[in-house]
Amino acid sequence: MKHSTVFEREAPSVAAVTASLAGSRQSVFWLDELEQPVHPVLQGQARADLTVVGGGYCGLWTAVLAKRRNPGARVVLLEAERIGWAASGRNGGFVEASLTHGEENGRSRWPDDYPALERLGRENLAGLESDVVSLSLNCDFERTGVLSVAYEPHQVAWLAEMPEGVALGEAEVQAEVASPIFKAGRWVKDDTALVHPGRLAAELARVAGDLGVEIHEHSGVIGLESSRTGPVTVRTAKGSVASERVALATNVFRPLLKRSRLMTVPVYDYVLMTEPLTASQKAAIGWHNRQGLADLANQFHYFRLTPDDRILYGGYDAIYHAGRKVKAEYEDRRSSHETLASHFLTTFPQLEDIRFSHRWAGAIDTSTQFCAFHGLARRGRVAYAAGFTGLGVASTRFAAEVMLDRLAGESTERTQLEMVRKKPLPFPPEPFAKAGIEATKWSLDRADHREGRRNLLLRTLDRLGLGFDS
Repeated sequence: MKHSTVFEREAPSVAAVTASLAGSRQSVFWLDELEQPVHPVLQGQARADLTVVGGGYCGLWTAVLAKRRNPGARVVLLEAERIGWAASGRNGGFVEASLTHGEENGRSRWPDDYPALERLGRENLAGLESDVVSLSLNCDFERTGVLSVAYEPHQVAWLAEMPEGVALGEAEVQAEVASPIFKAGRWVKDDTALVHPGRLAAELARVAGDLGVEIHEHSGVIGLESSRTGPVTVRTAKGSVASERVALATNVFRPLLKRSRLMTVPVYDYVLMTEPLTASQKAAIGWHNRQGLADLANQFHYFRLTPDDRILYGGYDAIYHAGRKVKAEYEDRRSSHETLASHFLTTFPQLEDIRFSHRWAGAIDTSTQFCAFHGLARRGRVAYAAGFTGLGVASTRFAAEVMLDRLAGESTERTQLEMVRKKPLPFPPEPFAKAGIEATKWSLDRADHREGRRNLLLRTLDRLGLGFDS
């Protein structure tokens, strides 16, 4: 039997949704008015000990940590656009300890390694926090934890089964964040921080430059060339870098190695940002402890406060476009932003006069195991990591350490993890990828309308170790 969700039962008026979005502009709040130096285009031939491809978190951490390991090494970083302009500047700013997209996913896929994965994830988050302090990263880092909320009876039951955190009943969760739809909550205080994503990327680039990393923007890589011996040559439209080692951190974009081209799909995630709350609006919702929030639906939402008391609200409507394309035209999708605005007003009806200032989207590099995979190529001279599936703010730092370990030929606890040694199953080619993803998304929505009960397709995917998360 199909049940309506609270967002259907208590939907706001179309007029209220339209009014809330009327003044919004398509622009990424985190990157809006962010001041960054312009780095030169790579021109001519250069040499390096390490070339890093990609100027998001994964590439920036790789460059910074490489210089920490060997201050005298010549490190060159190549970015196709601007530093942090893609997923690293568009995400919600949730800095999570988990390397596996949660305990259930980690235990089901790597049961023997999970205790180590959990410990290494927490150590990685602690190391990141330590770097924020020691490197003076001005990125609005807040160790607030995450409050998971339930708004349907079956979600309340799921919360009761969670072993970690502080359990909150209906009155207690609404005392933390006043939403009439919240029925229960669980606050895990230690495993998540919040950050300004754009500033984190910009600050990592600043530190990299201070350490001597040579950064080039608007220098998209068009190919890798290597022989059995000698350096690997990374080519751009106007130049090249010959180096002993290469780290590929291209995230959602077309992989430079053919072996990786079916390993990820780009799934678009949509986001809204409100105007700063007035004092009366803030008083109406409470939220004094500033936790990150997420709900328990298969098609879930995530939301948080910014330092100036705006609310970021995103998730739910994940969209895949056939052909694995990443295009700017996919970023402004009216129906997705209207859905988010409607769900926001259901969550916080006391903010019915709220206005959204920004709307945007970003492409998530989704893998079938919900988290990053790792690899080596070209006789151990090229390392890569991708497939973070929306969990990359902290785990990219861990991935950078893995790549540097492997490029150095070091056997470490990190490199011996099954998650690192083995690849996930690839997505099928088109048209099967589009059909499969759409069927999975339909099934996830159906489960949310059937009190969480998963149909045969989802149960089969669970057994095969395949995943797709909205």
